[in-house]
Parts: sequence; C-alpha cells; structure tokens
Amino acid sequence: MKRSSSKVMLKLIVMIKPLMINMVIAILLGLAGHLAASFITILAGYGILGKIAFWPLAFIMLSLAVLRSVFRYGEQASNHYIAFKLLALIRDKVFGALRKLAPAKLEGKDAGDMISIITSDIELLEVFYAHTISPIVIASLFAMVMFAFIAHYHLGLGIVALVAYAVVGIVIPLLMNRLSKDKSLLFRNLSGDLSSFVLESLRGIKEIIQYDAGQKRLNMLQDLTNKLDHQENSLKKVMAFNVSITNLVVLAADMIMLFYGGYLFGHGIISFEAWLLAVLALFASFGPFIALANLGSGLQNTIAAGNRILDILEEKPLINDVINADASVFGAIEVQDISFSYKDETILKELSLNVEPRQILGIVGKSGSGKSTLLKLLMRFWQVDKGSIQIGEKDIAKINTCDLRKMESYVTQDTHLFHDTIKNNLKIAKLDATDEELIVACKKANIHDFIMSLPKGYETMVAELGASLSSGEKQRLNLARAFLHDGQLLLLDEPTSNLDSLNEALILNALRKVKDKTIIMVSHRESTLKSCDKIIKIDAGRIS
Repeated sequence: MKRSSSKVMLKLIVMIKPLMINMVIAILLGLAGHLAASFITILAGYGILGKIAFWPLAFIMLSLAVLRSVFRYGEQASNHYIAFKLLALIRDKVFGALRKLAPAKLEGKDAGDMISIITSDIELLEVFYAHTISPIVIASLFAMVMFAFIAHYHLGLGIVALVAYAVVGIVIPLLMNRLSKDKSLLFRNLSGDLSSFVLESLRGIKEIIQYDAGQKRLNMLQDLTNKLDHQENSLKKVMAFNVSITNLVVLAADMIMLFYGGYLFGHGIISFEAWLLAVLALFASFGPFIALANLGSGLQNTIAAGNRILDILEEKPLINDVINADASVFGAIEVQDISFSYKDETILKELSLNVEPRQILGIVGKSGSGKSTLLKLLMRFWQVDKGSIQIGEKDIAKINTCDLRKMESYVTQDTHLFHDTIKNNLKIAKLDATDEELIVACKKANIHDFIMSLPKGYETMVAELGASLSSGEKQRLNLARAFLHDGQLLLLDEPTSNLDSLNEALILNALRKVKDKTIIMVSHRESTLKSCDKIIKIDAGRIS
C-alpha cells in the first residue's frame, strides 16, 4: 500500500509513546546543546564590544564548550536508546504480525523480500528515531529562541532569520523529499528483489550447477545490481544537490543579514552592537536547520522502508486465532458441503465426508485435485468459503486455536528443518519432551537407529534447511515430530513419498499399531493406502 510521507511519519511517531519521557529528555538536551554552541560565538561578539572582561568571558565560553559536549552526548545517548529500543519493539511487532498472517497470507510471499524488510528496512528506522524526530522539535524551539533574541534588536532582522530558518529547515527538506520520493521507494523494492534473487540462487545452487545455468544467473544478478546501483547514484545526486542548495541558501541568508543590518546601522535605526550581535547570532545558528536539510533526501529512503514495514503490521490476516472459547472434546470429524477457492481458482466444491474416531481414512486423487488443501482446511490454515468442518460436533472455527493445534499432528510433503540439533528440531513438536519420549517417537518413525549412528546422536547439528540429510531422512524426522506431538488426529500428506519400500513398510506397520488415533492419509501409492479402513477419491474438488 502506498501511503503519503506524512501519514507514514505520523504512524511511526505514534510508536514512540512508551518512550516519550526519554524523547523529552533528548529534546531538552539537544536544545541546550545548540544554544550553548551558538552563544559561544555571540559571547565573542560581547568580548569584541568590550562588554565582558577577558577572563570571565574565557571561562564562560570554555564552560559552554564543555556543556555543549555534555549536552550533545546526552542527546545522542537518549536518541539512540529510543531508536534501538523501538527497533526491538518493532521487530517483535513484525514477527507477531507475521505469526498472525501465517500461513495463508504468507504462502507465495517472496522470502528474500521479507528478509530485506525484517533486517535492512527495520534498521533504516534508526535514522528516523535517532536523527529525525527530536531534531525537528529541537530546531522548532531553537528557531523561536533565536528569533526572539535577534528580533529584540530589530523586528526586521528577526524576520530575516526566521525566513532563513524556514527555507533551510522546511522548504529544502520538502523539495528534496519530493525529488527523491519515487526514487527511494524504487530503491527499497530493488534492494528486496536483489535479496530474493540471491537467496533463491543459493537455495538452487545444485540445480544451477547441474544445468550449467551459472552464467545466466550471474548475468541476471549483474542486471539487478546495475539497476540498484543506478538508482543509488540517482539518490546520491539528489543528496549532493541538497548539500549544494543548502550551503547556497545559508550563505545568501548570511549576506542578506549582513547588508540589511549594515543598511539599518547606516541609517541610524540600530546600533553597531545590535548589527554585530544579530549577524553573529545568525552565522552561529544554522546547525539545527542544516541537520534538517540533510534529512530531506535520506529521509525518503527511511519513509519507503517504514511504508513496507507498515504493510506487514497493518495487513489483515485471513484467519484469526480463536481464544477464550469453551473447552472442546475430540470426536468424529464431519466435513459438510464445503467449498473453497484460492483467489479465482476453485479447489474444492460441495465436498462432504465423515471420519469416525480411530478410523484410518485414505485419500487419493490427481495432483491439484484438492487433497492437500483439505488437510490445510482441517488444520484451519484457511477458512472454508461455504459449508463447515466439525470435530466432536463443534465447528473448528469455534474451537480455541491452541486446542485445535493440540488435537492435530500434521505431516506435510515438505519438511523444514532448522539449523540446530536433531533433538531441538524434534522438540519443536513438544517443547517439554523427555529423551525417552524422543526415542519412542523416533523408533516409530524408523529413524532412531540412523540418529544413533551419527557421531553426536541426537545432539548432531542439522545443516541449514536440512541439507545434510537425505529426503527420506528428513521425511522420517517429520513423522517423528508428528508421533512426538501425539495429537488425536494424525494428518499425513504423502508420508512415504520419499521412502524406499522397506522404510515404507516399517512406517505403515507403526501406523497400524496406532489404535487410539484418527488418521487421514493422502497418498499416490496404493501400497501406502492398504492399511486404511476406508479410501476415497477426490477429483476436481469433489469426491468421486
């Protein structure tokens, strides 16, 4: 969703609420620091005029220089504490939002782009929280103080200063913001595309080597890199123009103040003291506003990142978790006249079936007929468009989500393994599982002997994405997870597709011994379905 810059900034500012006290401290310290720096120069003017003796003046100026450092350090420390604390809170919110969106809204999402948002986009918000919000407030307060100081000598001089501050601190940032707006959003999107391409290439490195597609992928990578480089150069040109125009305006404002003050002095309207101090005050007071001017082009990059983060935080999940519902009891499963479409494609149409407790149901059908989709609907990963699914005479849409997850053990066609030990990869199914429970589950899945043959047994590390294991070994670990979870309903999606006939027979023998579970098994193998009490065929979304 494309939002205006002001809307994005407002939504990001609202997130500061828990740390508002820290922000007020940062603003006060920043204001004090800039005033201390400016009045060092102004006091030098008093020294030139002989208004203050040398040694007291030197002591005051030295004290202000030290205080300027202390205030500056305090401001930066406060701002960075706010920034990094908020980044942690935002990451927590983003992961919480992703948890709510999964799996329905995340299926088909670009993993590389998601990684780019979670990492680099969130990191970019550090600029906004540490170097944008408090500087804007500080510059506003500082402008009021300096206007009052200069205007008390002559209102016209004060207006010159105020106009100069407005041009440098408001007009230039807005101009640069407009020039870099689309460029920054495109840069962030290209950065996400590049991350996606690299991740995809690393995951498919075997296929790239096998089919000698390395040069083609390298050319595509170079093309993406060139596009990103071109966009970055375009942004840098805007930043360079920003610096140039800012310096030009500051110089012009200083000259206008100098000559206008000289004109007033020459006509006896103001004293030499007023002319000198007003000019020195303006010369020394552009620091906070130059900081704002420099934000103009860089800020839009941050706004673009914030916009992408807000897309995740504000996206509505397709399925909301059920909480605080009455306790549910597992029983017969009734699928009544359900229909389901994914986008514009009808997957299931008016499908009904009944599964009794402790029954083993087999499901066959062509690829794309809706077999796996039915299992996902039973897990309530998606919501049916029409009809209902009941467990124990209760619609699953009214069963507490955590209770539904406890009831069901789900084995998918693809097994995801984390870069962790085998033990921890298994315990994701039951965090408090004992070693004995792990062994029992792995023996049922015929994977225990293999694990014990490894140098470190259950403490053996698994490579990223399970690359150190074969497809069959990963599938048996997936089955072991399901046995360990010990749900009353066991949903198996092609549980033996990657197993040889011997391991298939051992797994099926283990399933036959499971007398207290309801099992729904999807498979293309007739040998796998021989152990089922009942077999149905799904064709074009219907039971045939």
